[in-house]
Amino acid sequence: MVSARRSFQGSLPIAAMPRLREVLADDAGVAQYELDFGRDEYGTAYVDVRVQAPLWLVCQRSLDPFVLPVTVNSRLGLIRSEREESALPEGCEPLLVAEDDKLSPIDVIEDELLLVLPLVPVNPDSALPEEVTHTPVEEAPTEARPNNPFAVLRELKKN
Repeated sequence: MVSARRSFQGSLPIAAMPRLREVLADDAGVAQYELDFGRDEYGTAYVDVRVQAPLWLVCQRSLDPFVLPVTVNSRLGLIRSEREESALPEGCEPLLVAEDDKLSPIDVIEDELLLVLPLVPVNPDSALPEEVTHTPVEEAPTEARPNNPFAVLRELKKN
């Protein structure tokens, strides 16, 4: 694919990616992808991966499902051993290829989508629940506070 500078494009159901499906609220939707293979000016084999997909996540603020549209645009340097990673140009992420030089496009697309997922998904249109936004924080009375070991330093600093 690299020598022939092959390109592939198409759509892939989210439901066809089992590892991604495990972390989503729903597996509805389709990922649109483009894969372009080639060599850069240094002779490094690469694949450009572009993916757009609507991913259903659970908002950690409201606990409601929401759709997060994600876009992936990355260049992966195809390497056969981890020693080759240091020779990759800047901006090129390593992708370890099996000894038989075979690469599963579905796995590459799924990996890239997993990498763009937020650690804590929050719907930008969500608000904090009513009981959280109106709970007053009470200040502890001065005499109820435990002795602060740095209170002496604070007094010394004032002088």
